[in-house]
Amino acid sequence: MSGDTYRVYTLRHGTRETTRAHVFLDYASYGEPDGPHTVDYYFWVLQSAQRLIVVDTGFDADVARHRARVVLHDPIDMLHTTLGVRAEDVDTVIVTHCHYDHIGNLSRFPNAHVYVAEAELEFATSGALDKPLVGHFTEPTEVNRLIVLRHEGKLSAISEDAVIAPGVRVLPVGGHTPGQLMVEVDTSDGAVLLASDALHFSEELERDMPFISSMDLPATYRVFDLIRRRLNDGATHVVPGHDARALATMTSVTSDIGVLG
Repeated sequence: MSGDTYRVYTLRHGTRETTRAHVFLDYASYGEPDGPHTVDYYFWVLQSAQRLIVVDTGFDADVARHRARVVLHDPIDMLHTTLGVRAEDVDTVIVTHCHYDHIGNLSRFPNAHVYVAEAELEFATSGALDKPLVGHFTEPTEVNRLIVLRHEGKLSAISEDAVIAPGVRVLPVGGHTPGQLMVEVDTSDGAVLLASDALHFSEELERDMPFISSMDLPATYRVFDLIRRRLNDGATHVVPGHDARALATMTSVTSDIGVLG
């Protein structure tokens, strides 16, 4: 690997079994029978010869159990076991949005500088999270961690497409949440687009079927089109945020870890 070329690790730390009607918005409108659906929970690690960047930090185990999610691994343990990296040695974390399954362990990275979308911070502090349908996917103490980090000067807010490091770009796209980010990474096999929850499942892109939770439905459809354009323009791989099929498209490191690049 060159200094600006990365391996992209996808680490599955949790899962749950549900139904299609519970993951696709207004599923009855498709006129299809309901059926089982698996939702997996991931975080990502970008590793080059010179840098290591963590994208999202997974869910907190106690919060996950309260929400009836199956905890497979502790994300911090996975990071150490897979790459020999201690959380306290990580200096860069990208937060794609403020939902509980993406920032649950943020406080366990004490020395990291965090990048998040400005629109996500505005959303998190607007009072909207007090509404049950909006705040359902967030934990107040975890959201407050973002605010504390900003006051401490350990957080940068992104308002437009930006380069976090050579070979790593963030794209604020909205849709699922007002400040949803995607991350585009240069690898030896081409550009990998970490969609996070801009695209929970590949089927959303294949059939224009949005996830059950979207703060801005027209923006969600626009993001689908953006992902298609990125693929047409040369991106070689799109990684959805919760697709149980994701690891099967990668080189296997373990049964719960895949790598691209």
